[in-house]
Amino acid sequence: MKTNLETKYDHLKVEENRYDNWVRKEYFNANRRELEPFTIVIPPPNVTGKLHLGHAWDNTLQDIIIRRKRMQGYDALFLPGMDHAGIATQARVDEKLRKQNISRYDLGREKFLEVAWQWKEEYSTHIRKQWKALGISVDYSKERFTLDKGLNDAVNHVFITMHEKGLIYRGNRIIHWDVNAKTALSNIEVEYKDELSKLYYLKYNLVDSNDHLVIATTRPETMFADQALMVHPFDLRYRKYVGKEVFIPGTNVKIKVISDDYVDMDFGTGVVKVTPAHDANDFEVGLRHNLAMPHCMDESGHLNAMAFEFEGLERFEARKKVIEKLEKIGQVEKIEDYQTNIGYSERTGVVVEPRLSLQWFVKMDEIAKDSLKTETEFVPERFKKIYNNWMTDTQDWCISRQLWWGHRIPAWYKDEKVKVQIESPGESWTQDEDVLDTWFSSALWPFSTLGFPENTEDLMRYYPTDVLVTGYDIIFFWVARMIFQGRLFTNKDPFKKVLLHGLIRDKDGRKMSKSLNNGVDPMDVIKEYGVDALRYFLTTNSSPGQDLRYDTEKVESSWNFINKLWNISRFVMMNLDDFNFEVDFNNLSLFDSWILSRLNDVIIEADIHYEKFNFNEASHVLYNFIWNEFAAWYVELSKISLKDEKLNKNTQSVLYYVLESVLKLLHPFIPFVTDMLYVELTKEDSIIRANWPVINYKNEKDIKDLNIIIDLITRVRNLRAEYKVLPSKPLLINIVTSDANLINVLQKHHNYLTEFLKTSNLIISKELETLDETIVIVANEISIYIVKEDLIDKEEQILLLTKQKEQLEKEIKRSKDMLSNERFLSKAPEAKILEEKLKYENYLSQYEKVMDELKEYV
Repeated sequence: MKTNLETKYDHLKVEENRYDNWVRKEYFNANRRELEPFTIVIPPPNVTGKLHLGHAWDNTLQDIIIRRKRMQGYDALFLPGMDHAGIATQARVDEKLRKQNISRYDLGREKFLEVAWQWKEEYSTHIRKQWKALGISVDYSKERFTLDKGLNDAVNHVFITMHEKGLIYRGNRIIHWDVNAKTALSNIEVEYKDELSKLYYLKYNLVDSNDHLVIATTRPETMFADQALMVHPFDLRYRKYVGKEVFIPGTNVKIKVISDDYVDMDFGTGVVKVTPAHDANDFEVGLRHNLAMPHCMDESGHLNAMAFEFEGLERFEARKKVIEKLEKIGQVEKIEDYQTNIGYSERTGVVVEPRLSLQWFVKMDEIAKDSLKTETEFVPERFKKIYNNWMTDTQDWCISRQLWWGHRIPAWYKDEKVKVQIESPGESWTQDEDVLDTWFSSALWPFSTLGFPENTEDLMRYYPTDVLVTGYDIIFFWVARMIFQGRLFTNKDPFKKVLLHGLIRDKDGRKMSKSLNNGVDPMDVIKEYGVDALRYFLTTNSSPGQDLRYDTEKVESSWNFINKLWNISRFVMMNLDDFNFEVDFNNLSLFDSWILSRLNDVIIEADIHYEKFNFNEASHVLYNFIWNEFAAWYVELSKISLKDEKLNKNTQSVLYYVLESVLKLLHPFIPFVTDMLYVELTKEDSIIRANWPVINYKNEKDIKDLNIIIDLITRVRNLRAEYKVLPSKPLLINIVTSDANLINVLQKHHNYLTEFLKTSNLIISKELETLDETIVIVANEISIYIVKEDLIDKEEQILLLTKQKEQLEKEIKRSKDMLSNERFLSKAPEAKILEEKLKYENYLSQYEKVMDELKEYV
């Protein structure tokens, strides 16, 4: 067979234009209605920037699954799309405008949204280029965006339906507030960090006496919105103060002392300040005691007029100034270091501010209970427990965001009236300015992308989806919400299985970050090593649920494996004649039977691991077979078989069949090079829709017999290495076994053994026939006798041992002199002396062995 394969694998040439050809020929498109459907929806990347290694890992895992299912004969839908990412995208667009000295308020909502859509178009184009670079086989004809009209229809339908059922309500609650983005956050959009803070002990003077009460707080700047001091009703220290009034420190503002069993008598002083608009627990106290709930801070985190002379100061600057003043007037008793958890906005990185706000919420109690009934299988299984823990006693979900970019809330206001609907109720009604949390629309992704709320053909065919692949870090953000929304609106779990992977870290296990300058751009890796090498590394170096450490050496090792596959393929194709390659299973040599039987086992093992998403194990099975069995043994043995007229055609057919099967088995991992080699081998259009390898042959006896041959060849090679005998030097070998079947097998393949053992004379017998002095290797069912003179060059051994003897004599003298030196013995540490004594004894032992060996030759 003529082949155009280059002598060396060049990933740039292999990958060039191949993906465009796949897309042009619609190999990735679903809608093969005669087949059973299999669906994966892509976790939609945010249109905020370029994809990173985590995306590459995530997408490649999905692609491995879908490519294999496509080859197994499924109508495989890999549905792509992107997320509008409300806060994150608006922040990036705001930043872009800021560089142009423009505020979104200068543009107004409509103009700002035009700029945001331009941003989306720019970055969605960039993301598609990266999908292409990664080789993921998504069906572009079904691509979706979370702000598409169809998805907006789904969001409105869900919001209105949930409101009608009483599952969505509007109310004043303490929420997490992002002072930078000026929007509410949900609980899980807050990242907590354990940090050293300060605990300030402030004096609140009583109005009618010279006495005072001391409270401990970490946030003194909020005291201007205090509505009471609070003590425990059973705390005898403070019972006499209940009902009295105190001054907020440094002001003439009076507040009452109240009692409530919420107070922890053992924390701080046992007296706490109550600031209902700036603390979630204080808010609940305020409701119980009918307290007012004013803010002393605006939406940007600056103090307002309630703070008197501190009005306009940023909250942390205000904290410093407030404490400075209170220290001057003697209202600070003490300040202590205090270890506490501080919440940061997951979106902008600023410290979040608890803030009383009128927001929209999802009532979670009944929804959460139902979500615990999910039959979704989590892989690894331990993550099901994490999911269940989070869905137990979960808080109501704040879903409104003070943004312009997103799904606008379908609610309308007129005076005190509220109507929830899509169209305006009429004149003088104004729509809610807020949009919905990004995760509200993302939670609908598995079914909104397929046409919900309409009962479309795609929805009926491809939903529920089969597998969701995502990182374990967004179980709460996304996985849980998809499950409860799917169950609520389709009465089905949105996916059958969830495969969770970890995070990518650097070689030392550190999280990749800009500050550490240890990030890796997948596009750089692809340029240097190729996408196949990157994909193979990402998916074969970690188990499900485990983190992955990025290691350039392992990427290079992946490239080397692909290069090995290339060289194997090149050899096979160069040794194929032009005829119809059909294996004659009734006329197999021992080697043919062995490799086909092993291929059978490999298909079984690989399929088991593929189905369990143990891709590292699947790759391990394939790697060992390709490198250590097919290449190292069958290909080498075939060099002899190809010269035999009786074996030639079947050997070619087996080479063809095994290589074709190997390329198919590896295709999900390394699609570009396997497609190129498959097309070159088979002259077919592509490997993408080729049939997955099937099991069709097994001969246990031939496996056992050839394994014995491999074992005996390996043992002889190892002996050569031990005695430093050149592989080409002929040896006189006598193989002895009492097993008549083995003698027959070995005799039948005498010429192969002669070639691989490099023998001057190979004797296969029931008894030892040579009379020369031999070295024996005992294997399971055979003994291998090798003439000693063939292994050992007497003069060379004497020279080598003499050199060792002289070197040891020097070391023994040096050590003996040191141990006889009184100065060394008196001043050296005891451990050092002991170490030297052990060295001396070891040198003497080695010397004795060398002298004994020399006596054998002299």
